[in-house]
Amino acid sequence: MKLSNRLEQIHVQIPKGSRLADIGSDHALLPVAAVRSGNVVSAIAGEVNPGPYEAARKQVSDAGLQEKITVRRGDGLDVIEPGEVDVITIAGMGGALIASILDRGLSKLEGVSLLVLQPNVGEDILRRWLLAHNWVVVAEKLLEEDGKIYEIITAMPQASSPIANEEVYKPRPLTNGVELTEEILLRMGPYLVDQPTDVFFAKWESEIVKLQGVVQSIMKSDQESAREKASDVERLIANLKEVLACLPKVKR
Repeated sequence: MKLSNRLEQIHVQIPKGSRLADIGSDHALLPVAAVRSGNVVSAIAGEVNPGPYEAARKQVSDAGLQEKITVRRGDGLDVIEPGEVDVITIAGMGGALIASILDRGLSKLEGVSLLVLQPNVGEDILRRWLLAHNWVVVAEKLLEEDGKIYEIITAMPQASSPIANEEVYKPRPLTNGVELTEEILLRMGPYLVDQPTDVFFAKWESEIVKLQGVVQSIMKSDQESAREKASDVERLIANLKEVLACLPKVKR
């Protein structure tokens, strides 16, 4: 069984000897691969929808790994008990939904040493949740696969992290008076912005086009609040353009 590049990049973040919970596991591809590689000694594949749940059960059964992988049907972290796992992976959902899953299952995060998260959108929402709940982003990966761009965010509890959030999101200068503010680091990724790749630039050039479309849509309204919102988005666009203009000179 060969994992997609996206799932493989999640897989390599899982330390050897882990007890894994893969939330929204779909076909349980990641738990099966992680057990086979030896990274994981036991795994829980959680799935809320009946179709993917049955597909995950079949995958685990076909792999002969029923003794090491438990497939459970339930919503988010409802499928695990406190202290049952030390690594949680959640992939292929929006950042807001992942943050909501973590928030509702906050008590289940006790004893968890690593979160490996792959939001499809709303990455900044997820980073803000992690920051607010004393989780530190320790690694980020950006990749393109099948015409889509994915971010993988790995986080540890503040108490065990080798770096503090204050350092991760510490504002730092670029050129021409442009600064990487905490807001920009939360939005663009503190590690991704330090080592920008062609995929990084492609992502943010695309995001700017989307934001310009948002401004055009907002400006159709005559309300004062709409004009204020449009101004906020325009300032963000200008800031993002400034940052992108400075990064190649410094990092590429």
